Amino acid sequence: MKRSLALLSFFAIAHTTMAQTTIPLYEDSIINSKPTTDKESAVIGPNDNKLRISYVTRPTLTVYEAPKEKANGTAVIVCPGGGYSILAASHEGSDVAKKFNEMGVTAIVLKYRLPNDTTMVNKEIGPLQDAQKALMVVRQKAKEWNIDPHKVGIMGFSAGGHLVSTTGTHFQYDYVNDQPYKKVSKKMPLRPDFMILIYPVISFSDSLAHKGSRTKLLGEHPSAEKVTLYSNELQVTKYTPPTFLVHAKDDKTVVVQNSQLFYDALQKNKVPSAIYLYEKGGHGFGMINKTSDVDWMNLLAEWMKKNKWLH
Repeated sequence: MKRSLALLSFFAIAHTTMAQTTIPLYEDSIINSKPTTDKESAVIGPNDNKLRISYVTRPTLTVYEAPKEKANGTAVIVCPGGGYSILAASHEGSDVAKKFNEMGVTAIVLKYRLPNDTTMVNKEIGPLQDAQKALMVVRQKAKEWNIDPHKVGIMGFSAGGHLVSTTGTHFQYDYVNDQPYKKVSKKMPLRPDFMILIYPVISFSDSLAHKGSRTKLLGEHPSAEKVTLYSNELQVTKYTPPTFLVHAKDDKTVVVQNSQLFYDALQKNKVPSAIYLYEKGGHGFGMINKTSDVDWMNLLAEWMKKNKWLH
């Protein structure tokens, strides 16, 4: 009962401070899913007051529409992290959405499905299907949500960063409708307009991978082909969206080389990109790295202004 009351209080506070709407990601049946009992659980940590959601099988979009007097038409889909095991839904989700609203950006938090053999036919593509579907829905509802369909970015933290970097490097295939696109271009419907990657899981190679994320998505013993396919530093092309990255050099959970290799690949392919590396901060600090006075969200805002996604 205490947990339920805490959750009710959390959502009540969120609702009173920010206009938000939650909708199902799929209007009808959820693709690539098996019949299952809904075991979704949402818990607020007693020590850090952070919301964590587990056993996600029914994906949703929570829309935080920018105030009309500030709205600039840009939207960002936010994908919380959690090692493909849980979703860190507040400090890597709703809190970030509210900050974007202050910048005039409409934020859409994606509660994506967590890979699980008992709930999915093919767990390795489930999260990617949800991210692609999110892009579809946001662009379809662009007029209703006061969004420019050509200014839709996607952001991910940690394993959410792996999902986002996968979305930004695998858009030539429509995993929702199970069909490839015949021609690759920067105007493809499933290509994000830009990406924001915060201490992201990028590589699934043995030396760099966050093993927990890799195991959750691909299983205990993935083939070499699968490891390569989902090592997104190897999938960058000149069509990869412009990208902003943040990481701490002392991150022991997801080593900083994940971001560095992705950035190097972007530079090699002449993709507009920027990276900020903290000396310290570890992993999972969200918007606030307590070891530094540098606010990476301010750096992100400057980068977005430079690229004309902010006024």
